[in-house]
Parts: sequence; structure tokens; C-alpha cells
Amino acid sequence: MFKHSADIKPVLIILLFSLADFAAYFYIETLWLFVIYWLLMMIPKGIISAWNHHHQHSHVFKQNWLNRLLEFFYALHTGVTTNLWVLHHNLGHHRNFLDQSKDESRWQREDGSAMGIFEYTLIVALTAYPRGYQVGKRYPKLQKQFVVYGLMTLLIMAGLTLYNPLAALFIFILPMICSLLYTSWATYGHHTGLSTEDQFSGSHNITDKWFNTLTGNLGFHTAHHFKQGVHWSKLPELHESIKHKIPDECLRKSFFDVFARIKERRSH
Repeated sequence: MFKHSADIKPVLIILLFSLADFAAYFYIETLWLFVIYWLLMMIPKGIISAWNHHHQHSHVFKQNWLNRLLEFFYALHTGVTTNLWVLHHNLGHHRNFLDQSKDESRWQREDGSAMGIFEYTLIVALTAYPRGYQVGKRYPKLQKQFVVYGLMTLLIMAGLTLYNPLAALFIFILPMICSLLYTSWATYGHHTGLSTEDQFSGSHNITDKWFNTLTGNLGFHTAHHFKQGVHWSKLPELHESIKHKIPDECLRKSFFDVFARIKERRSH
């Protein structure tokens, strides 16, 4: 069933969050409890975005129908439907991240200056679906799946909203929007300020153990771009094999250390 045994634990945890969502949808009735639930789940659902990202690089299950089903639950948590990251991220950003005139997650303005974090967050979030669709024009089969499963998710969400509008708003709709914004915000630190043609100098890396435990080793970002098809569980090993090629300025201890370095670079 699972392609990699390392996926079993995170997928089960994520599906438990889905179970909690539907329990809350059917049993919570008061506004203040909906608000509390929404706020408590914001950070976990943001973290789930990293695992959705990994899944769309390397599918969790051997059976396609199970992958499609998992992607539906991922969409309810993250606001990212089937094949969006495959098109926008895998076939777009990964091929273009060293060319800011093409990058689907570009951090440079047209004049070459670096965007601020809020500007970047809004632009990347608001353009995610249109840019993904544009990339899909070169991959009709993937684009068709993106549209079909996206519409199916939209129809199911419409049904959930009609049945219980207040619950749907706080348990699904707001979290989907917030998670997409959070994902865009978090990716600001991946490449901003690193204008280069060298793939080993084009990504910030975070070596913190807890960050990589929660995000599935997403901190080893140069390794991820070097071989994007490598399963997340193998990234630490790949990182060690190429670490000698990565400049010291691209190696950071923490998530906030990266943001501080970007801020310092922009101030100069």
C-alpha cells in the first residue's frame, strides 16, 4: 500500500487531523468553539502543507485512487488541490528558480529588487492557481486532472457549506486560505536574495532538527532542488553528500535565522 514505510506515521497523523475536523464539523455548534478550533489548528495545518508538498513530489501510495483520496484531505487542510504543486512547483518553480523572470514563486520584482515578505506572500498565494494552470498548458493530462479533481473538491466543499455554513467556514474554508498564505510566507526564506546561476548557491538550508522533523526534512532545500524526486526521508543523506558544495551563507541553524539573514542583506 505505502511506497515508503517512512510515510506511514505522518499520513496517519494527518488523517487523524481530518477525523478531528469532521468530528468538529458535525458536533460543534457554538461560534466561540469554532473560532478556538480554527486558531488551534492553524499551525498544524500549515505544517501539513509541507507533507502535501512531499506527496506531490513522491506519491505516498502505490494505488492511484488512494493518492487521489489522500489529496482530497490534503486540500481541505492546505488549500492546495491535486496536481497544483506538481504543475506550479515541480514543473514550474523547480525548473525556473534560478531565473527570476520565469520562476512561478519568484521573489524579485521586475526591476531586480527583492520583494518584501508580505508582498511576496500575497503575490505567490494569489497567483498559485493561475500560474499552475498556465504551466499545465504544456502538460494536458496533468492539467486535466488538476481541473477535474479541483472541481470535485469545490463541489464537495459547496455541499459541506450548504449543509453547515458556519462549520464549513471555520473548519475548512478559512484554514484552506490561511494555509495557502502560510505556505507562501514560509517559502519566502527558501531562495530570496540568492541571485545566482549555481544551484548549490540558490537555496537557504535549515539544519535545525525540530524544523526538519516537523516538515519532513524540508530544511535540506539545496538537496531537494538537486534531486527533487528523492524521497523526503533520504534528504539528510543527500545533503551530507553535497554539503561541501553549498556556501556557508546558505547554511543556517533555524528558520528565523534565514529570515534575519534576508533582512540584513536587503538593508544593505
